[in-house]
Amino acid sequence: MTRPNRREVLGAAVLGLPVLAAAQAGQSAGPADRLKVVVVGGHPDDPESGCGGTIARFADLGHEVVALYLTRGEEGIEGKSHEQAAAIRTAEVENACRILKARPVFAGQIDGETEINFRRYDDFEAVLMKEKPNVVFTQWPVDTHRDHRAASLLTYETWLKSSRGPSAFSLYYYEVMTGTQTQVFRPTHYVDITATERRKRDAIYAHVSQKPAEWFPVHDQMNRFRGREHGCAFAEGFIHHDHSRPAALP
Repeated sequence: MTRPNRREVLGAAVLGLPVLAAAQAGQSAGPADRLKVVVVGGHPDDPESGCGGTIARFADLGHEVVALYLTRGEEGIEGKSHEQAAAIRTAEVENACRILKARPVFAGQIDGETEINFRRYDDFEAVLMKEKPNVVFTQWPVDTHRDHRAASLLTYETWLKSSRGPSAFSLYYYEVMTGTQTQVFRPTHYVDITATERRKRDAIYAHVSQKPAEWFPVHDQMNRFRGREHGCAFAEGFIHHDHSRPAALP
């Protein structure tokens, strides 16, 4: 469990952001402390892979968690049309989110054809800000997959536009397939996911079409390595954008 440090508590108080009492006492959040947490990913299985344990911990503490998928993974199943793949992967998302106690939302772009332009910035902002998030996790922008980079930059643009107003949210970045996809990732914060690692694993394995047994071991290594860095069995690492509002993580 991570306790907020003095700087985080003072910063949250100054900026009016709720401090997670549950992170201090291991108790469920009351109505006044309840947060809206949004985890953005390029494809079905990205939020689960990078943040699954943290999603489960937030949800278990009584916070509302939304998994926001930029695409429905239309290119993700060989031999299937976009429509067929999207239907299969959407069902897998629903199963994964049920395991993690999250709510899925889709931003309407197409796997392998994601775009970053004025219209797409506005479209994504509308989807994300409709959720009125307090904390947003998104993919790290230095990544070999263009859809991951698109998800990251669209989120960052939304944060930039909201950062000076009352709708500003905390911004954190997460990693996936580090070394193969995410690169030069140096965590500033960790969440101990030892208690929720099994659910993260189950949520990843809910994406049956993606043959998770072939790639889950990479994430298992990440979880164990970040755990060693943090002094626990399993952890997820994050980078906090230090110009964004601080939030105490579970």
